[in-house]
Amino acid sequence: MSEERTLKVNVPLLARVEGEGALDLEIDGGRLTTARLRIFEPPRFFEKLVEGRRAEEMPDMVARICGICPVAYQMSAVHALESIAGIQPGGWVRDMRRLLYCGEWIESHCLHIHLLAAPDFLGFPNAAAMAREYPEEVRRGLRLQHLGNEIMALLGGRSVHPVGTCIGGFHRAPSLAAISKLRSRLYDAVPLAEELVRWTASLALPNTRQHFISVALRHPTEYPLNEGRIVSSDGLDIAIGEYPEHFAEHQVATSTALYSLYRGQPYLVGPLARLNLNLDLLPVQVRRNLVRTEVPFPSSNPYHSIVARAVEVHYALIEALRILDDYRLPDSPRVEPKHRAGIGYGCTEAPRGLLWQQWETDADGRVVACRIVPPTSQNQARIEEDLRLSLEAAGLDSPAEQLRARAEAVIRNYDPCISCATHFLKLRIHRKGGTS
Repeated sequence: MSEERTLKVNVPLLARVEGEGALDLEIDGGRLTTARLRIFEPPRFFEKLVEGRRAEEMPDMVARICGICPVAYQMSAVHALESIAGIQPGGWVRDMRRLLYCGEWIESHCLHIHLLAAPDFLGFPNAAAMAREYPEEVRRGLRLQHLGNEIMALLGGRSVHPVGTCIGGFHRAPSLAAISKLRSRLYDAVPLAEELVRWTASLALPNTRQHFISVALRHPTEYPLNEGRIVSSDGLDIAIGEYPEHFAEHQVATSTALYSLYRGQPYLVGPLARLNLNLDLLPVQVRRNLVRTEVPFPSSNPYHSIVARAVEVHYALIEALRILDDYRLPDSPRVEPKHRAGIGYGCTEAPRGLLWQQWETDADGRVVACRIVPPTSQNQARIEEDLRLSLEAAGLDSPAEQLRARAEAVIRNYDPCISCATHFLKLRIHRKGGTS
């Protein structure tokens, strides 16, 4: 009987996620007593590595935090450092940064949808097996992903760890010929993105409802990428500098990354949270395509995040085309920064959610301190909460392998980037005669 069952399920290495992590499940007397996401990816201490380095080095350094979403780390950093320098790069730079971010969203979302998440919903162990029966769908996803990489390479010099971004703007401006070539390819891809939304909505997604708090940026006139205020589904509306007053990190024994709570509660960041809070800011053609799917938004079904990712791919293509249609060569692609001491904040929407940073520099433009809060660390408590709810709903008397598969699917649904463990607990070394 399920109420007497005692079972331990250990997944030593989670498949199809960015970075390395594991999962522990314990059922005791028919009750789920432990659902623990373990993160053992070695912390890389970026926050300490950057101390004493020149601010101009930071865009290239923080891009190395993640190979999938380097632009997000660059954008949050340059916004914070520019606020210290007191510069406003202007409209051309702002548009190009949105364009660069669109490329990253397309690249990251398409990778997740087709290679990581879709096999779970179609009953395949991996993307290679899925591709044998769904070759056209996988080709479509890879074609869209390649376009995202092209956008990133156009402005970043390369798609992985791009080097085109700098404080004040970009090192160079793309040529009119390069823009024209890319624009025609993006126009051709719009129908593919529309199909992608409808395809993800047609998947056999679990029908579940959960209560959770959505947190995302909110801009008055546009779907949020790299500017806005932090808002939540329970009424929060704050400037990005007020983040530490409402969100607190803490250490747990099973994770090399810090857990984050909002007013003591787990919360959701990422595409589903963004769409829940910013649905009205999508262009009309994107909303119309979504309405045809009959998937309701705002949604309390965590599995609708795959549909939200597809919607954001469609949006990113439309937004990229809007920017490229009005492209003009600038007089200069950057504004020269002036160094001064101060503290600045940057907050943008990485593909996986809110990415908040705080930077402090001295009068010579050297980094004194920084704090980086990745989206995956913010989602960890929500993932564990979802694990408990989903496994209990699936039935704790299910076979161990079935529970394992369901738990892994729950985790992958959040697209965790476990390797983005940028900071860690305070280290105290106890020695005879004192503490250091």
